Amino acid sequence: MGKRQRELHFGLMFWAGGTHPSGWRMPGSHAAAAFDIEFLQQVTQTAERAKFDFLFLGDRLASDPSLQTTNPSQMSRLEPFVSGASLAAATSHIGIVVTANPTYYDPYNVARLFASLDHLSEGRASWNLVTGADAIAAANFSRDAHWDTEQRYDWADEFVAATKSLWDSWDDEVHPAGHHGRFFDIAGPLTVRRPPQGHPVILHAGTSDRSRELGARDADVIFAGQPTIESAKAYYDDIKSRAARYGRGPDEIAILPGLTPIVAPTTAEAVAIYDQLNSFIALDPEGEASGEKHYGALGRGARLRNLGSVSDVIGVDVRGAGVDEPVPQHVFDAANADGLRVFAAITRLTRRTVGGDKPITYRDLILGITGMGAVVVGNPTEIADYIEHWFIEKAADGFNIFPAYVPDAVTAFADLVVPVLQERGIYRKDYSGPTFRDHLGLEVPANTHIKHADAAE
Repeated sequence: MGKRQRELHFGLMFWAGGTHPSGWRMPGSHAAAAFDIEFLQQVTQTAERAKFDFLFLGDRLASDPSLQTTNPSQMSRLEPFVSGASLAAATSHIGIVVTANPTYYDPYNVARLFASLDHLSEGRASWNLVTGADAIAAANFSRDAHWDTEQRYDWADEFVAATKSLWDSWDDEVHPAGHHGRFFDIAGPLTVRRPPQGHPVILHAGTSDRSRELGARDADVIFAGQPTIESAKAYYDDIKSRAARYGRGPDEIAILPGLTPIVAPTTAEAVAIYDQLNSFIALDPEGEASGEKHYGALGRGARLRNLGSVSDVIGVDVRGAGVDEPVPQHVFDAANADGLRVFAAITRLTRRTVGGDKPITYRDLILGITGMGAVVVGNPTEIADYIEHWFIEKAADGFNIFPAYVPDAVTAFADLVVPVLQERGIYRKDYSGPTFRDHLGLEVPANTHIKHADAAE
């Protein structure tokens, strides 16, 4: 496959209620979306119409009651391989990313499931390889404790090698997997012939040194989460450099940060949607004990949503103020460096300023210190400018799009932003082939058993 012009790649993270904590409360959201396969198929078809590289089916191996007021669709959901198979039947080109945590799987099962999905989808299966930060999952698998990072990655490194060996069980002839390692001793061969893509596309996320090394060696797509373009460029360069040490070119691994675009025909309309989403968020009582509380779709710890937390972050005591009062100039002037960054982020998202015609309120500050990851709010040109800037600066090869609410945010991005990027010549107008590897410009990997046999001659 010849070298082709660098182009954006997009994935769509599917959370049934949207990825904003209040996305499930928006008009048009679907209360039972997590279990409505027709709804999931329709959202995926919208992403395919917009020529997205993939639809991302995340997964958790434990439930968490703390999610019930922030993202109930994450409390329970369909098993992702089952959902992925249904998407294969309802689409023809878009990649299907399924999460499987090797910490709680066996290589033979994973190899068989993904090989089957790759055949059913005619070459569109992808493995989201996560080692699992969800410690409470251990109790669901008869374990006393969740493994630490080093143990999980020692296991995952060999797990991937064993799985690839199983995918290579079949070619013009049958090859026993012959994997004999520290953790796994597998005879093989697999009961499914070699996948159409050779190896289904591997997607990985993480920031630790072990995660970066695994991604640089084995992943075709990296899902990143750096908060600024400067840190994203440093991460991008680090991963590409590590990949080169494994003999991989910079085009052989796509780095896609997460991004929540809130877009409407005009800036004012987009800001209104952002404010509507935030208006549904419940604040914490003042005086509640300091510390962390479970917020957001992942149920991880975050600051309390009250003025006490604001005071701690910005370095100015604002306890006792009315949450809907404008923030006075003297508070802004006395804010520390972290506070000034919070004010700048609020202005970027809302176009409001301290002392301006549209003033920043204390509620804005409360929501600003808790945040929700990388968010961009604006009209189609503004959203496209943001994406293009990160792309040109090589902070990203594209983005994993986190729709704040579903399905309307997906449709808005597809109808409003995608055409602008296509006109600029940095995003495809059609798929270059039927497989996920085709979308990424990747060759089918050589069969490892044949390579080893050739080397031995």
